[in-house]
Amino acid sequence: MFDTTSLQISQEMLLLIAEIDEFKGAWRALGSLAPERLSALRHVATIESIGSSTRIEGSRLSDREVEQLLSNLEIQSFTSRDQQEVAGYAEVMETVFSSWTAISMTENHLKQLHRDLLRYSAKDNWHRGNYKTSSNSVAAFDVDGQPIGIVFETATPFDTPRFMAELIDEFNTTTQDKALHPLITIGLFTVVFLEIHPFQDGNGRLSRVLTTLLLLQAGYAYVPYSSLESIVEQNKEDYYLALRQTQGTIRTNTPNWTPWLLFFLRALQRQMLGLREKVGREKLLLAKLPNLSVQILDQARNHGRITMSDAVVLTGASRNTLKSHFKSLLKQNLLVLHGSGRGAWYSLP
Repeated sequence: MFDTTSLQISQEMLLLIAEIDEFKGAWRALGSLAPERLSALRHVATIESIGSSTRIEGSRLSDREVEQLLSNLEIQSFTSRDQQEVAGYAEVMETVFSSWTAISMTENHLKQLHRDLLRYSAKDNWHRGNYKTSSNSVAAFDVDGQPIGIVFETATPFDTPRFMAELIDEFNTTTQDKALHPLITIGLFTVVFLEIHPFQDGNGRLSRVLTTLLLLQAGYAYVPYSSLESIVEQNKEDYYLALRQTQGTIRTNTPNWTPWLLFFLRALQRQMLGLREKVGREKLLLAKLPNLSVQILDQARNHGRITMSDAVVLTGASRNTLKSHFKSLLKQNLLVLHGSGRGAWYSLP
């Protein structure tokens, strides 16, 4: 399944892998933030990941709407398909973050993750957790969630079980033998999985969940704190182009892995750079800002906004004390003021 005879590892790929691995090794030092700060980073990244991954597939929910929905997940009742997809994605992400060491790469585990991904979607009852029974193809969507065309054709339902068995066996063998760098192996697995498109629906979302799972298992412990899905969403045209260029060649004698692997490694680099910058900024804030100011910024970051009343409830401090902190944060360009008087609120720049 991984016909790597035509695989060419370019100088750019080697440099990208080296840079990502350097950050992987430094994460223990860079990630030595207080648990509550790491929790805040993971919260924001999870919201971004869920929002971006579902929007790539046509959802219209903003990150703010995703966060509001997730704060009420115990309701277990979702009126729209967008809400159902977000709820399912959130649940599977939590499973991966809490149990990644126990999820081996098997067909049964993939089917279980797919089942959980679609568990809140009534229209998907008939196929969730099972391979497809009719042909499907990959469509691209515009910013309004409307399909704009077919990206590529996928494996037939007849071929799917065999292709998936071969893919999983090849992945496990390559990983165990360390025949390729883990990032190359994960990239190859992802693109072949999407070329097969083994399930009737949910393949794109599941592929991104699996990417996070496999990165964690390969030792990239920082991935929950920075959203790879948001990088893909921001570069969606390049994402679809790279998929099309590589997947059209996979079943030929000379697969062209380069377009996809370059996109994949560049996306991982952007994910890493974003987190490195964020952690550096967090450490700087921790070193220089009073605790009340840090709490104010946390609230603005995690909820998109903060009011004076929010800050009073959050910190228990007086309005006069908080006013001086808000004033200082505004002066340092760490907060932006919106409105005035009782309707005033603040956000990050």
